[in-house]
Amino acid sequence: MLQELPSSTLREACSVVLETARLVLRQPTLADVKAIARLVNDRRVADNLGRVPHPYTPDDAISFVTAVARADRDTAFLIEQAGEPIGMVGLEWRTPELPELGYWFGVEHWGRGYATEAARAVIDYAFDEFDCERLLSSARVTNPASRRVLEKCGFQWTGVELHRFTALGSSAPVDAFRFDRSVWASLKHWQPARRR
Repeated sequence: MLQELPSSTLREACSVVLETARLVLRQPTLADVKAIARLVNDRRVADNLGRVPHPYTPDDAISFVTAVARADRDTAFLIEQAGEPIGMVGLEWRTPELPELGYWFGVEHWGRGYATEAARAVIDYAFDEFDCERLLSSARVTNPASRRVLEKCGFQWTGVELHRFTALGSSAPVDAFRFDRSVWASLKHWQPARRR
């Protein structure tokens, strides 16, 4: 059962919407809870996300959307393709100077280039809007598709680390990456996302 939240606790509209050639990136709202829960509740998705439980319920999605709405920065984006939610992309600000790029997509949307397109939009947004000199990211070593996305965007491999995965109930090795502002400035050849 979905819990009811007073609308006064949530921002109803995100001030930032990014548009790419095929995608719209916007803040998730309570209207997206069912779609988010359905997409993330696939074990193949959850096992690649560090802080996501499995099973992933609508209440988990409500908690996530509520946290995003209360955040100081607009850096978590629901990804839509032709008006349909297909995944999420965003930055996690564990420290003010080192945001971490993360993304996921529903399994039926894998392998279509959406991750690279969405990641590039958020990379541009991060370096254009925030005073950070580098972005971090990682991908499970068993997820070569995610590693390819990061490499296509310009991330550089820094080594293997051990990260905790909630859905797995254990730690697993990940390939760690970083992307420096100076590298971004020299590689920025893709078509930038439009901002509304």
